[in-house]
Amino acid sequence: MFKDKVLMITGGTGSFGNAVLKHFLNTDIGEIRIFSRDEKKQEDMRIQYKNDKLNFIIGDVRDFESVNVAMAGTDFLFQAAALKQVPSCEFYPLQAVKTNILGSENVLEAAAINNVKKVVVLSTDKAVYPINTMGMTKALMEKLAISKARDSRVKSNNGIFCATRYGNVMASRGSIIPLFIRQIKEGKPLTVTNPNMTRFMMSLDDSVNLVKFAFENAEPGDLFVQKSPAATIETLAVALKEIFNASNEIQVIGARHGEKMYESLCGREEMSKAEDMKDFYRVPADYRDLNYTKYVQEDGPVLQDNEYNSDNTKRLDVEELKSLLLSLEYVKTELSQ
Repeated sequence: MFKDKVLMITGGTGSFGNAVLKHFLNTDIGEIRIFSRDEKKQEDMRIQYKNDKLNFIIGDVRDFESVNVAMAGTDFLFQAAALKQVPSCEFYPLQAVKTNILGSENVLEAAAINNVKKVVVLSTDKAVYPINTMGMTKALMEKLAISKARDSRVKSNNGIFCATRYGNVMASRGSIIPLFIRQIKEGKPLTVTNPNMTRFMMSLDDSVNLVKFAFENAEPGDLFVQKSPAATIETLAVALKEIFNASNEIQVIGARHGEKMYESLCGREEMSKAEDMKDFYRVPADYRDLNYTKYVQEDGPVLQDNEYNSDNTKRLDVEELKSLLLSLEYVKTELSQ
């Protein structure tokens, strides 16, 4: 389906963008457009990959014209541009609104105007029952994507706009695993917020597989999540200490601004209508219009006893988590150094 097509990745210089490139560069795809405002990272990627299929475009999702011009002729789109650091978004909520909500709307509107066939927006588990700015803005981004899927321009073009929701992507830029490894190498204590906090554990390859699955299976307005194991933050710290044969102490510093004890990938209301697709859940959009009296439903949805969250999914022990960590290129590279 990607033969000779044009794929555009907004926020393409991030961890996800680099992971996508490794999957698609050696395929028969025609062009990959990397759209971001970070010229240094674009230059680094240009030097690293040296591939004529890559087209680097400087722009900002906050600027509609830059997005709209860059999107001309695009077949497929990954919307990965976002402010993702929970504490930063708590201190600068308006900046998160401008990027995660208004910027996403710019991307979605440009995709509708340019007749992009398939659009996947990248969301987060923090969008479920959100208590922090990052989760709230991502939840609204999901709503924008579902709303745009109903747009008559998109429907007349047979376009498919959908969303994917991720747990923690292991070893992604700015995440906890690079922090713990740096602290281990510098001989500093591993700063654990709360030992009993649980988080989903997904690899970058998992994140790409989720997007590819959405591309191949989505109906307009769908939301996809991948079933993932979880671990406590203490288990993660202990596993990394054992991998690096380290004796650093673990220092409990307390929860940061806007953090939850556990994260959810599907809420109870979503699980009541979710389709189990083996390794994934598909949550279809509600395509009723505002004239609710037209619709007759004898039995309401049966709510599940539990949402799907990092507290009730498969829990990894230290040895299982060590095996998963040792499969990551980032960890293997850090070990070799």
